Amino acid sequence: MVSHYDIQPVIDIFGSVQGRDLGGVAREIDKTVKETEKELPRGSQLIVRGQIKTMRASYVGLLGGLLFAIILVYLLIVVNFQSWLDPFIIISALPAALAGIAWFLFITRTTLSVPALTGSIMCMGVATANSILVVSFAKEQLAQGKDAITAALQAGFTRFRPVLMTALAMMIGMVPMALGMGEGGEQNAPLGRAVIGGLLLATVATLFFVPVFFSLLHGLRTRGVGAESGR
Repeated sequence: MVSHYDIQPVIDIFGSVQGRDLGGVAREIDKTVKETEKELPRGSQLIVRGQIKTMRASYVGLLGGLLFAIILVYLLIVVNFQSWLDPFIIISALPAALAGIAWFLFITRTTLSVPALTGSIMCMGVATANSILVVSFAKEQLAQGKDAITAALQAGFTRFRPVLMTALAMMIGMVPMALGMGEGGEQNAPLGRAVIGGLLLATVATLFFVPVFFSLLHGLRTRGVGAESGR
């Protein structure tokens, strides 16, 4: 279609996507555009607009929102715990959540999309809340005079059921959405799958990795304080 855009004469070439993800088509279009740009007459240029441009802007915004959410949660926990170390231990479960999201999307053959990134941001909050349960109980045990390993073990055993119940409630609630049930359900299915996959590995990390990480860092901190006091 020959028309004008910002007073400039343009030739619009329209296309639609069917049976494929928009990101894969966009990569092929970018490759074709780069190859064709060499043959353009002087003063002409190729610009890709439409849903591809909107999709990429949404990805940048949501990925930035995911990173901002992690930083904001960390800073809020720093204020709450009055410590830089314990919030770092708490968010150590978040890499497992991100790995779980990527793994579950891969095995379900779900492409990365805006709903999937939205589910990732939701998953960060629940995973952090579960880690807070474990670390706060371990801190209470430390305050009672127990060593770091004993405090971490008791926190893992005592908070096992609350953490498991919270994660299972969220994952079971997301199953109908992940299955894409109902009219138009396939649009929100990536959100449910991202939450389920992220919480699956985040729960394992919260119950097993976080207590180990807590005992390791606080054990090193205790030995360091003991060595300074011995001098």
